[in-house]
Amino acid sequence: METEYLKKCFGNCLSRALADVAKVRPSDPIEYLAHWLYHYRKIAKVKEEESQAKILLQEEYGNSLKETEMTEMLKQEECQIQQKSEKSHKPLISVASSTKKTKDATKQDSLPGTSSMIPGMPQ
Repeated sequence: METEYLKKCFGNCLSRALADVAKVRPSDPIEYLAHWLYHYRKIAKVKEEESQAKILLQEEYGNSLKETEMTEMLKQEECQIQQKSEKSHKPLISVASSTKKTKDATKQDSLPGTSSMIPGMPQ
């Protein structure tokens, strides 16, 4: 049961620390082991923070790509709507200008002092 606890808390860290103590053979192995474990924990925390930061950056990058794609889609849609709008307005402009030309031609056809009104017809 104690071995499970030690494996859970230390993993292979303790075996690596003891192997390093045996390799270096310091004058105070307990102090050396304490410093080694402290240093290991410090490095492990930094690695964990870097890992979390990397995951966060990857998520932000993915969100940025999605946002860029959405912006492009909206621009394309806006362009298509604008083109459809221009196409639907062109015939109206043509009809309006031709109607105006017809009215101008009718006005020019009537002689000064004469009326284009037909008696008895409502205008």
